[in-house]
Amino acid sequence: MTEARTIATVTSALILIDLMPRIIALPLAPHTGEEVLARCHRLAAAFRADGRPVVMVRVDRPNVTEQPPGSDFAEGLVHPDDIVIVKRTVGAFHGTDLHTELTGRGVDTLVHAGLVTTMGVESTARAASDHGYEVEFVADAMSGLAADEHDFAVSRTFPRFGAVRETADFV
Repeated sequence: MTEARTIATVTSALILIDLMPRIIALPLAPHTGEEVLARCHRLAAAFRADGRPVVMVRVDRPNVTEQPPGSDFAEGLVHPDDIVIVKRTVGAFHGTDLHTELTGRGVDTLVHAGLVTTMGVESTARAASDHGYEVEFVADAMSGLAADEHDFAVSRTFPRFGAVRETADFV
């Protein structure tokens, strides 16, 4: 068994944040949206192969009748057994049934990836910690609106909450 398999337990779930065409297309750094999406596909495949939950989160803008173009998940990302959460705030816990879905599956650790590092990913991770989950981060499977913001979160903020890893640690 590889180290990656001993790191991620059966009670861990992968949570992928805001992998929507309109966000993937933004000028992101240090990784492009397409690079992040490709790594998230690999992570999701590894978690599914191990029988661990994959959570897909996307945002709907509140109080609008029609969402902007590109507001659905990236093509081919969501699989039938995935947990799908539609949030209306920056983080994925407030006003959703995410906590109920996770506790019902015995999840105690959340592995975070997606877009944008200092927005949806960080907000969701902070709330996860507040809910008592162990948190981990996949640094190369997320990106920010600016490289320095991403780098600061990954090197200074995230290690205070949990382990910071790379995609290769999980696949």
